[in-house]
Amino acid sequence: MTDAAPSSPARARVSARIGGIAESATLAVDAKAKALKAAGRPVIGFGAGEPDFPTPDYIVEAAVAACRDPRNHRYTPAGGIPELKAAIVGKTRRDSGYSVEAAQVLVTNGGKQAIYEAFATILDPGDEVLLPAPYWTTYPEAIRLAGGVPVEVLADETQDYKVTPEQLEAARTDRTKVLLFNSPSNPTGAVYDRAEVEAIGRWLVEHDLWVLTDEIYEHLVYDGLQTASLPVAVPEVADRCIVVNGVAKTYAMTGWRVGWLLGPADVVKAATNLQSHATSNVSNVAQRAALAAVSGDLSAVEEMKRAFDRRRRTIVSMLGEVDGVVCPEPQGAFYAYPSVKGLLGRTVDGVTPRTSAELAGLLLDKAEVAAVPGEAFGSPGYLRFSYALGDDDLVEGITRLQKLLG
Repeated sequence: MTDAAPSSPARARVSARIGGIAESATLAVDAKAKALKAAGRPVIGFGAGEPDFPTPDYIVEAAVAACRDPRNHRYTPAGGIPELKAAIVGKTRRDSGYSVEAAQVLVTNGGKQAIYEAFATILDPGDEVLLPAPYWTTYPEAIRLAGGVPVEVLADETQDYKVTPEQLEAARTDRTKVLLFNSPSNPTGAVYDRAEVEAIGRWLVEHDLWVLTDEIYEHLVYDGLQTASLPVAVPEVADRCIVVNGVAKTYAMTGWRVGWLLGPADVVKAATNLQSHATSNVSNVAQRAALAAVSGDLSAVEEMKRAFDRRRRTIVSMLGEVDGVVCPEPQGAFYAYPSVKGLLGRTVDGVTPRTSAELAGLLLDKAEVAAVPGEAFGSPGYLRFSYALGDDDLVEGITRLQKLLG
């Protein structure tokens, strides 16, 4: 009788690379809120960062026409249809003063794909990316997926959630390759003014670093604050700069999934090669809708901005009435990011939350209000509230929070 062959070691069903990815906390909160609403509970969701407005009619009509055009029933170039790339060039010059060529444009399936493909193109394993925190939940995951190492640089409410060149310098090592820059910011609504943008740009040039600048909220800046696109404020960074943008927030088109990245032509060509194997072209119908959006004027954008500004003032005022909550006034995007450290350890309706994640659970359970805890953004002790929801829901939701928290 022969000995049994040794059994081979068990193999994980999911790779370590993918198994280590955390679920998008913002989408998870939004999904839970929607599931509770579907079950009959009157949940008000402050979780998802998407405008409550419908996509403007002229954009929808462009998509309807595109559906009927046989040209859009076939493959198109992986990097984007030429008409859209040309329109993005024009839109970028009009809106930020940044001049690029069509060869520097890659149209992607939303901003998330643009961010991942940018990092995948310029990072080698072990390269470090300076990541100002609080940060959008997708940033560190995209960096890790691309083989990079996120290095968090925290800026709290005492400095308006904005990092300084001195902080960045303290975090820089000989492995640092990229700075991720997001202004206006998700989750804080912070906006760097032109002088602050210039200071960071000069620091980047001094150390010959790359920068990925996410400008998806570029049109949502309030109170007349003067800011600037990084490669416009400091043109010397352009050869090591990737700009990410899209139609989702500006034109209420989150579900259409059209974003883009702008960068040096050689980097964009390499990223386009990657996309040619990953997804091929973005949906042609969505591209035609985006073409109508970026080619049109900004009147619909201004109308939405006025509503967001009104809601911004309302939510900051109402949150400020809650003892233990400190809410700086955001200057951009559509998020409030209050510190709730003063609420932690306080017993509310028989429950004593010790973390902002536990507090978010309490709010959902007791007040039927969904917000995203700061743990998701690299800064425990805070909650993110999107005010991209209807005025009545906003007031009702924060009123519930006030009643629960006293």
